[in-house]
Amino acid sequence: MQVRIAPSILSADFARLGAEVEELAADVDMIHVDVMDGHYVPNLTLGPPVVRSLRAATTTMLDCHLMITDPSVYAPQLLELGAESVTFHPEVEDDPLALVHRLHELGGRVGVAIKPAHELSLVTELLPHVDMLLVMTVEPGFGGQAFRADCVRKVREAVDWRTRMGAGFTIQVDGGIGPDTIEQAASAGADTFVAGSSVFGAADRVAAVRELRRRAVAAAALARTGER
Repeated sequence: MQVRIAPSILSADFARLGAEVEELAADVDMIHVDVMDGHYVPNLTLGPPVVRSLRAATTTMLDCHLMITDPSVYAPQLLELGAESVTFHPEVEDDPLALVHRLHELGGRVGVAIKPAHELSLVTELLPHVDMLLVMTVEPGFGGQAFRADCVRKVREAVDWRTRMGAGFTIQVDGGIGPDTIEQAASAGADTFVAGSSVFGAADRVAAVRELRRRAVAAAALARTGER
Protein backbone atom coordinates (compact mmCIF):
# COMPACT_ATOMS: atom_id res chain seq x y z
CA MET A 1 0.00 0.00 0.00
CA GLN A 2 1.28 3.44 -0.90
CA VAL A 3 0.96 5.85 2.02
CA ARG A 4 0.17 9.45 1.11
CA ILE A 5 0.52 12.36 3.52
CA ALA A 6 -1.55 15.48 2.81
CA PRO A 7 -0.91 18.44 5.14
CA SER A 8 -3.97 20.65 5.52
CA ILE A 9 -3.22 24.32 5.04
CA LEU A 10 -6.17 25.17 7.29
CA SER A 11 -3.58 25.00 10.08
CA ALA A 12 -0.86 26.93 8.21
CA ASP A 13 0.11 30.57 8.53
CA PHE A 14 -1.92 32.24 5.78
CA ALA A 15 0.38 35.28 5.79
CA ARG A 16 3.20 33.11 4.40
CA LEU A 17 1.27 30.31 2.76
CA GLY A 18 3.55 29.79 -0.23
CA ALA A 19 6.60 29.39 1.99
CA GLU A 20 4.71 27.07 4.36
CA VAL A 21 3.80 24.77 1.49
CA GLU A 22 7.23 24.78 -0.12
CA GLU A 23 8.88 23.88 3.19
CA LEU A 24 7.12 20.51 2.99
CA ALA A 25 7.03 19.97 -0.77
CA ALA A 26 9.81 17.38 -0.94
CA ASP A 27 8.29 15.19 1.78
CA VAL A 28 4.54 15.23 1.12
CA ASP A 29 2.36 13.74 -1.58
CA MET A 30 -0.22 16.51 -1.84
CA ILE A 31 -1.44 19.68 -0.18
CA HIS A 32 -4.94 19.54 1.26
CA VAL A 33 -7.03 22.68 0.68
CA ASP A 34 -10.19 23.01 2.80
CA VAL A 35 -12.82 25.06 0.96
CA MET A 36 -15.69 26.14 3.25
CA ASP A 37 -18.58 28.44 2.40
CA GLY A 38 -20.18 29.28 5.75
CA HIS A 39 -23.34 27.39 4.69
CA TYR A 40 -22.54 23.69 4.50
CA VAL A 41 -20.29 24.20 7.52
CA PRO A 42 -20.26 27.14 9.96
CA ASN A 43 -16.93 28.47 8.79
CA LEU A 44 -15.62 30.46 5.83
CA THR A 45 -12.16 29.71 4.50
CA LEU A 46 -10.39 29.37 1.18
CA GLY A 47 -11.55 29.62 -2.39
CA PRO A 48 -10.43 29.99 -6.01
CA PRO A 49 -8.05 32.94 -5.47
CA VAL A 50 -6.03 30.95 -2.94
CA VAL A 51 -5.89 27.91 -5.23
CA ARG A 52 -4.68 30.15 -8.07
CA SER A 53 -1.94 31.58 -5.85
CA LEU A 54 -0.91 28.17 -4.54
CA ARG A 55 -0.66 26.79 -8.05
CA ALA A 56 1.75 29.58 -8.91
CA ALA A 57 3.79 28.91 -5.77
CA THR A 58 4.18 25.11 -5.87
CA THR A 59 4.14 22.12 -8.18
CA THR A 60 2.88 19.85 -5.39
CA MET A 61 -0.49 18.22 -6.06
CA LEU A 62 -3.43 20.29 -4.76
CA ASP A 63 -6.22 18.22 -3.18
CA CYS A 64 -9.33 20.34 -2.54
CA HIS A 65 -12.01 19.27 -0.08
CA LEU A 66 -15.22 21.16 -0.84
CA MET A 67 -17.34 21.64 2.28
CA ILE A 68 -19.80 23.77 0.36
CA THR A 69 -23.39 23.69 -0.88
CA ASP A 70 -22.52 24.39 -4.56
CA PRO A 71 -19.75 22.00 -5.61
CA SER A 72 -21.03 21.94 -9.20
CA VAL A 73 -20.27 25.67 -9.42
CA TYR A 74 -16.85 25.77 -7.78
CA ALA A 75 -15.28 22.35 -8.39
CA PRO A 76 -14.79 22.97 -12.13
CA GLN A 77 -13.27 26.38 -11.36
CA LEU A 78 -10.75 24.83 -8.98
CA LEU A 79 -9.68 22.29 -11.58
CA GLU A 80 -9.30 25.00 -14.19
CA LEU A 81 -7.13 26.97 -11.76
CA GLY A 82 -4.75 24.03 -11.37
CA ALA A 83 -6.06 21.78 -8.61
CA GLU A 84 -5.57 18.12 -9.51
CA SER A 85 -8.18 16.64 -7.18
CA VAL A 86 -11.53 17.77 -5.81
CA THR A 87 -13.70 16.03 -3.23
CA PHE A 88 -17.31 16.95 -2.52
CA HIS A 89 -20.12 15.89 -0.23
CA PRO A 90 -22.70 14.24 -2.50
CA GLU A 91 -25.82 14.87 -0.40
CA VAL A 92 -25.86 18.51 -1.55
CA GLU A 93 -26.04 17.55 -5.25
CA ASP A 94 -29.20 16.48 -7.11
CA ASP A 95 -27.12 14.38 -9.52
CA PRO A 96 -23.74 13.69 -7.93
CA LEU A 97 -22.79 11.07 -10.53
CA ALA A 98 -23.20 13.62 -13.31
CA LEU A 99 -20.84 15.93 -11.42
CA VAL A 100 -18.29 13.13 -11.04
CA HIS A 101 -18.35 12.53 -14.80
CA ARG A 102 -18.14 16.26 -15.58
CA LEU A 103 -15.08 16.69 -13.36
CA HIS A 104 -13.40 13.67 -14.92
CA GLU A 105 -14.02 15.18 -18.35
CA LEU A 106 -12.15 18.27 -17.14
CA GLY A 107 -9.18 16.07 -16.30
CA GLY A 108 -9.48 16.06 -12.52
CA ARG A 109 -9.37 13.33 -9.93
CA VAL A 110 -12.65 13.15 -8.03
CA GLY A 111 -13.48 12.12 -4.48
CA VAL A 112 -16.66 11.85 -2.43
CA ALA A 113 -16.81 12.44 1.30
CA ILE A 114 -18.88 11.14 4.20
CA LYS A 115 -19.29 12.93 7.51
CA PRO A 116 -19.29 11.06 10.85
CA ALA A 117 -23.09 10.89 10.79
CA HIS A 118 -23.19 9.33 7.32
CA GLU A 119 -22.85 5.66 6.49
CA LEU A 120 -20.95 4.21 3.56
CA SER A 121 -24.29 3.43 1.91
CA LEU A 122 -24.62 7.14 1.09
CA VAL A 123 -21.89 6.83 -1.54
CA THR A 124 -21.77 3.19 -2.67
CA GLU A 125 -23.43 4.01 -6.00
CA LEU A 126 -20.65 6.52 -6.66
CA LEU A 127 -17.68 4.47 -5.52
CA PRO A 128 -17.18 2.57 -8.81
CA HIS A 129 -16.80 5.94 -10.55
CA VAL A 130 -14.59 7.98 -8.19
CA ASP A 131 -10.88 8.07 -7.50
CA MET A 132 -11.10 8.56 -3.76
CA LEU A 133 -13.38 8.14 -0.76
CA LEU A 134 -12.87 10.61 2.08
CA VAL A 135 -13.92 9.36 5.50
CA MET A 136 -14.22 12.28 7.89
CA THR A 137 -13.00 11.43 11.38
CA VAL A 138 -14.23 14.74 12.80
CA GLU A 139 -17.20 16.96 11.99
CA PRO A 140 -16.23 19.05 8.97
CA GLY A 141 -15.77 22.76 9.47
CA PHE A 142 -12.91 23.38 11.89
CA GLY A 143 -9.34 22.21 12.41
CA GLY A 144 -7.87 20.97 15.66
CA GLN A 145 -10.71 18.60 16.59
CA ALA A 146 -10.18 15.27 18.36
CA PHE A 147 -10.06 12.11 16.25
CA ARG A 148 -13.26 10.05 16.35
CA ALA A 149 -12.25 6.39 16.55
CA ASP A 150 -15.84 5.29 15.95
CA CYS A 151 -15.48 6.41 12.32
CA VAL A 152 -12.67 3.94 11.62
CA ARG A 153 -15.11 1.08 11.06
CA LYS A 154 -16.26 2.86 7.89
CA VAL A 155 -12.73 2.64 6.54
CA ARG A 156 -12.82 -1.13 7.06
CA GLU A 157 -16.24 -1.31 5.42
CA ALA A 158 -14.93 0.63 2.43
CA VAL A 159 -11.93 -1.68 2.09
CA ASP A 160 -14.22 -4.72 2.16
CA TRP A 161 -16.58 -3.15 -0.38
CA ARG A 162 -13.71 -2.22 -2.67
CA THR A 163 -12.32 -5.76 -2.56
CA ARG A 164 -15.70 -7.36 -3.26
CA MET A 165 -16.52 -5.02 -6.13
CA GLY A 166 -13.04 -4.85 -7.63
CA ALA A 167 -12.99 -1.06 -7.39
CA GLY A 168 -9.85 1.05 -7.35
CA PHE A 169 -10.52 4.15 -5.26
CA THR A 170 -8.12 5.27 -2.56
CA ILE A 171 -9.30 5.94 1.00
CA GLN A 172 -8.49 9.21 2.68
CA VAL A 173 -9.09 10.09 6.33
CA ASP A 174 -9.34 13.64 7.58
CA GLY A 175 -9.67 14.90 11.13
CA GLY A 176 -7.52 14.59 14.22
CA ILE A 177 -4.76 12.71 12.41
CA GLY A 178 -1.48 12.72 14.33
CA PRO A 179 1.15 10.30 15.63
CA ASP A 180 -1.30 8.83 18.16
CA THR A 181 -4.15 8.23 15.69
CA ILE A 182 -2.71 7.59 12.24
CA GLU A 183 -1.94 3.97 13.08
CA GLN A 184 -5.62 3.20 13.76
CA ALA A 185 -6.64 4.56 10.37
CA ALA A 186 -3.76 2.86 8.54
CA SER A 187 -4.47 -0.49 10.20
CA ALA A 188 -8.06 -0.25 8.99
CA GLY A 189 -6.91 0.27 5.41
CA ALA A 190 -6.76 4.02 4.85
CA ASP A 191 -3.90 5.06 2.58
CA THR A 192 -4.14 8.87 2.41
CA PHE A 193 -3.90 10.96 5.57
CA VAL A 194 -4.84 14.61 6.00
CA ALA A 195 -2.93 16.19 8.88
CA GLY A 196 -3.24 19.81 9.89
CA SER A 197 -2.19 20.92 13.35
CA SER A 198 0.01 17.84 13.88
CA VAL A 199 2.17 19.04 10.98
CA PHE A 200 1.93 22.82 10.94
CA GLY A 201 1.93 22.99 14.73
CA ALA A 202 5.13 20.97 15.03
CA ALA A 203 8.49 22.57 15.77
CA ASP A 204 10.03 20.47 12.98
CA ARG A 205 7.38 20.01 10.32
CA VAL A 206 9.41 17.83 8.00
CA ALA A 207 10.20 15.48 10.88
CA ALA A 208 6.50 15.43 11.78
CA VAL A 209 5.54 14.40 8.24
CA ARG A 210 8.19 11.69 8.16
CA GLU A 211 7.07 10.32 11.51
CA LEU A 212 3.45 10.18 10.35
CA ARG A 213 4.50 8.29 7.24
CA ARG A 214 6.69 5.90 9.23
CA ARG A 215 3.87 5.07 11.62
CA ALA A 216 1.32 4.61 8.85
CA VAL A 217 3.59 2.34 6.81
CA ALA A 218 4.42 0.22 9.86
CA ALA A 219 0.78 -0.07 10.94
CA ALA A 220 -0.36 -1.04 7.45
CA ALA A 221 2.37 -3.66 7.14
CA LEU A 222 1.49 -5.13 10.55
CA ALA A 223 -2.19 -5.27 9.58
CA ARG A 224 -1.35 -7.13 6.37
CA THR A 225 0.73 -9.65 8.33
CA GLY A 226 -2.21 -10.26 10.61
CA GLU A 227 -4.48 -10.98 7.67
CA ARG A 228 -2.37 -13.90 6.50
